[in-house]
Amino acid sequence: MNAPKFQWGQMVSAAQDLFNDGSFPDAPQDSLLVAAGEKGEIVNVGTHVETNTHIYLVEFNEKIVVGCFEGEISPL
Repeated sequence: MNAPKFQWGQMVSAAQDLFNDGSFPDAPQDSLLVAAGEKGEIVNVGTHVETNTHIYLVEFNEKIVVGCFEGEISPL
């Protein structure tokens, strides 16, 4: 696996709308969590075991932390 494209503490924006895939039990399935263009900060970098890819925990608007793949975020 290559080195992570993004680093902890880096500011990013959502490259696309991010919807609830079921990992947020307090929000309806498929509901919009983060709109494209919203800014956030990477608070952790890990590995998605099933796909062996990097996953980034991004805190958007200081209110919600969403796990994102590289294609779902863009550097600021």
